[in-house]
Amino acid sequence: TVRTWDVNNEKKHKSVFKPRSVQGKRVIPTTCTYSRDGKLIAAGCQDGSIQIWDRNMSVHTKFHCRQAHAPGTDTSCLTFSYDGTVLASRGGDDTLKIWDIRLFKKPLNSAERLPSFFPMTDCCFSPDDKILVTGTSVKKGGGCGKLFFFYRDTFQKLYEIEVTDASVVRCLWHPKLNQIMVGTGNGLAKVYYDPVKSQRGAKLCVVKTKRKERQAETLTQDYIITPHALPMFREPRQRSTRKQLEKDRLDPMKSHKPEPPVAGPGRGGRVGTHGGTLSSYIVKNIALDKTDDSNPREAILRHAKEAEENPYWVAPAYAKTQPKTVFAEVEPEDDETDKPEWKKRKI
Repeated sequence: TVRTWDVNNEKKHKSVFKPRSVQGKRVIPTTCTYSRDGKLIAAGCQDGSIQIWDRNMSVHTKFHCRQAHAPGTDTSCLTFSYDGTVLASRGGDDTLKIWDIRLFKKPLNSAERLPSFFPMTDCCFSPDDKILVTGTSVKKGGGCGKLFFFYRDTFQKLYEIEVTDASVVRCLWHPKLNQIMVGTGNGLAKVYYDPVKSQRGAKLCVVKTKRKERQAETLTQDYIITPHALPMFREPRQRSTRKQLEKDRLDPMKSHKPEPPVAGPGRGGRVGTHGGTLSSYIVKNIALDKTDDSNPREAILRHAKEAEENPYWVAPAYAKTQPKTVFAEVEPEDDETDKPEWKKRKI
């Protein structure tokens, strides 16, 4: 069957098209495609027929040709032209044919001796609708796979490109980039472009230059082994480049390690982490934790000796009337050893 699906509901198909042979039996479709406007659906079948349906009428075909290609071969590709009136087919019988769907009895033109070993060999139109391109298959060691270009109107061979020593399977002529992408049987992919007529795509990669290799990784000095030489003339044992690079990585000078930020005030011409402006200095000092958890009495008495020796503000003013200061003696903590057991503090 050929089925159409709604991409938003992947569990249910929209419509089913069942290709039939001349006797009304089932026949297997090998390729299918939409027309450019999306109104027609074409399928190439294993009995050599090409059948085209209106997408809204799934029972009877709108156009069909029973003997488009050799029966029993896989039609590998169908593609509509950009104007929507011409259909190109790539058959498993080594042919490339072009059809007018309004006169679908005989092909407009045909090209033969185009080997195809793959059931997905492509054919496609150029963006200006004037050229048709397809690839050919080769056996291993049997030559080069080629891209053939034909005029759409006359089907004369315009050009051929030897791609590689393997089959040319897929080809795509991008309408916007104006570049030809080619996939081959040995896993090679190529892009052909015109430096003037192409847009972006491969041209973006071509302008990039290859980076030069680092001299340290490529050039190594020859190591001369001299076992009987004196120690002063003996060369140091050569190490591998990778180990030397790892050792250089640990050296802050060779690896250009950046200097750490300055902690505290600036030094050596470098500004500290808080910055050099007055506002940043004030903000930094506001955030400092200046809470003092010590005994307030001890904090005051810490300055008592200095106040006695150098009285400056308060003491000279009250020198005549100030009585002698008497501080309470520090009482030692009560010894808990004499207390009964029930009075002792529990830790």
